[in-house]
Amino acid sequence: MNGVIGDLLPFAVGIAISPVPIIAVILMLLAPRAGGASVGYLLGWVAGIVVTTTVVALVLGVATGTGEGTGPSTVTAGILLLLGVGCLALAFGQWRARPKPGTQAELPTWMATIDRFTPLKAVGLGFLLSAVNPKNLAMAVAAGAVVAGGGLSVAENVVAVAVYTVVAASTVLVPVVGYLVARKRMTPALTSLRAWLEHNNAVVMAVLLLVIGAVLVGKGVGALA
Repeated sequence: MNGVIGDLLPFAVGIAISPVPIIAVILMLLAPRAGGASVGYLLGWVAGIVVTTTVVALVLGVATGTGEGTGPSTVTAGILLLLGVGCLALAFGQWRARPKPGTQAELPTWMATIDRFTPLKAVGLGFLLSAVNPKNLAMAVAAGAVVAGGGLSVAENVVAVAVYTVVAASTVLVPVVGYLVARKRMTPALTSLRAWLEHNNAVVMAVLLLVIGAVLVGKGVGALA
């Protein structure tokens, strides 16, 4: 089980340090209805991570015949390789899209209305960003493939997915809990972090995708050996 958890951690970190979801939760925390919206966003974020990873693991487990006592299949290795190459291509695109020195980085237009989100809308946004966002979906597919090919028992798979989820959700969980506990002290730090992430979003994503892509390709090649 420790080996599977170790293989899952790079993908969990890849989700955790995604700039756009972190900016989204910061915007919610700086909004008038910060409490309800941010908690709803956190719940949706966690649900999206758990649902996508679990569904992928179950589907791949059935499709490839992997299960308790078995190892990674050729299909799993192929999925990891394809995702790795895709992440490397996305990394190149993100690097080219980075803002030129002295220019303002552009953020998604929906962020302009995020301070008016109700808790229910925040749940939906959190779920969409973690489950449907292409980069996070790729991480979930990779994590599900690792779980499906890990040869663990059901209980061990639950523990592995739980650890993966906690790490992946940590960068949303920590600001929400910290803000609810110490709102006044957190506000300046959140404002500064938001500005930095907005300006460096493309660069952070490019480096992140490059590292994750290399990890995926390496794991895919290793699974074929």
